[in-house]
Amino acid sequence: MLPEGALKDRVAIVTGGGTGLGFAMAKEFSRVGAKLVLASRSVEHLEPACDEIRRAGGDAIAVTVDVRNAEQVDEMVRRAVEKWGGVDILVNNAAGNFICPAENLSVNGWNAVVNIVLNGTFYCSRAVGRWWIDNRRTGSILNIVSTYAWTGGPGTVHSASAKAGVVAMTRTLAIEWARFGIRVVAIAPGPFEGTGATDKLWVNEDVATMLKEHIPVKRFGRPEELARLASFLVSDYAEFSNGAIVEFDAGTWLNRGIYQNFGSK
Repeated sequence: MLPEGALKDRVAIVTGGGTGLGFAMAKEFSRVGAKLVLASRSVEHLEPACDEIRRAGGDAIAVTVDVRNAEQVDEMVRRAVEKWGGVDILVNNAAGNFICPAENLSVNGWNAVVNIVLNGTFYCSRAVGRWWIDNRRTGSILNIVSTYAWTGGPGTVHSASAKAGVVAMTRTLAIEWARFGIRVVAIAPGPFEGTGATDKLWVNEDVATMLKEHIPVKRFGRPEELARLASFLVSDYAEFSNGAIVEFDAGTWLNRGIYQNFGSK
């Protein structure tokens, strides 16, 4: 989507950056010139991901971090600054999710998801935002949310509630930090192939087939498609975009099934 060099010398932190959509975004950022900090609790994913970026000619470092721990988040930012001299982009992609009816959801299950998705997004945003403000630097934050943050969804009360908080955070920080030259935007992806979240939600092939039938274009998204959108949103080409939540699900959240077979013979 962007020409090579569009993110030249920018430094991007991507949480949950070792696999799935996080890694897809990291690779695309690297392709257009960014230096990467891949952050995750799963250390076994990080070094292979960094190695792949380096083999393609990019620059990346791995930082093991639990975004639920504010001190570890602060250390992640410190290491990024120490290595690359600063931070320009933050992608809050780390998440946790599983299907569970609300009446069966344990307190620990609720807290596990809310602490990663909502608290982790705030801890990362605060740490990077403070560094930008203190050092008179500008930057872009991209949050990964979900359309069920506003539609709701059975079995996702923990995740939907946390993502709704991130939607509110995106819009609030966009207004609060605009005067510092900090932009905050979000993408709400639909079902994407080959990602950890979908592997947890598609319990079998029958469920995947049923889900596909509700997608107006009758296919799942491809990670590289979202990566191209993400690279645009964090670039100077989207400089006037602030507080925006971009639905990226082929219109799935609008489809309630009423017109699913409209016009068919």
